[in-house]
Amino acid sequence: MTEVTIPGAAPRERRRRGRTGAGRQLHAGPLTYVVLTVFALVSLAPLVWTAIAASRTDRRLAQTPPPLWFGGNLFENLRAAWDQAGLGTAMFNSVIVAGTITVSTVLFSTLAGFAFAKLRFRFSGLLLLLTVGTMMIPPQLAVVPLYLWMSDLGWSNQLQTVVLPSLVTAFGTFFMRQYLLQALPTELIEAARVDGASSLRIVWHVVFPAARPAMAVLGLLTFVFAWNDFLWPIIALNQQNPTVQVALNSLGTGYVPDQAVIMAGALLGTLPLLVAFLLFGKQIVGGIMQGAIKG
Repeated sequence: MTEVTIPGAAPRERRRRGRTGAGRQLHAGPLTYVVLTVFALVSLAPLVWTAIAASRTDRRLAQTPPPLWFGGNLFENLRAAWDQAGLGTAMFNSVIVAGTITVSTVLFSTLAGFAFAKLRFRFSGLLLLLTVGTMMIPPQLAVVPLYLWMSDLGWSNQLQTVVLPSLVTAFGTFFMRQYLLQALPTELIEAARVDGASSLRIVWHVVFPAARPAMAVLGLLTFVFAWNDFLWPIIALNQQNPTVQVALNSLGTGYVPDQAVIMAGALLGTLPLLVAFLLFGKQIVGGIMQGAIKG
């Protein structure tokens, strides 16, 4: 018996199977929800405990068993931490420091990453190796020469002392270089040059749009690191012109530190990070997903 082949049947069958596979949605099982719930609870436990401790008295925190629910002293402890640590000035300084470091790091790291990823110049491999090699040096080794340098510039106890050493990072440069290697086609840059675009226009209209998802991630990581940085600010600044972490350090002084007030100060220092993530988290995740779909 001769098999009759209908022209176009196989392609239609493949298209039908392709539509079925592409439209199929993956559903998470019960085990997935259990694992995600456990991870969420473990991640939120330190923050919840900080809020509980901030709402109690120091005497109650010293008792056994420790409190497992919120008390009624939250606003009183928050006000005490705000006044004792001078968090108004500290918050303003941290916003200036963390914002400046974030903008400069994202900008300079993107430019340097683009140069290492797509431009050809002499000793590029050696320069990249030296840049990555600086990540292996402990930051504690640079404290003394950096402090002497800032003192020679007359910047002691000033915010630029904290900002200048962090204007660009080796991690940010390497991160953006690795991303642009895959996300930015070389043909797109060559096409822009053929159309007569200058280097500045290529960076603005080609590089930055392609690098936007990675820039968002790097910006969030840099802001969190700059906001939480303690080692260099505690050396370079004093209590008259502190960042948040330096100001919170004053809450632990005294013969008997008030643990409830310390927890309230830690909660106040964490709130700006939570607000920033709530405001920009959706845009960051959306940018990452957009970059993944384009890739």
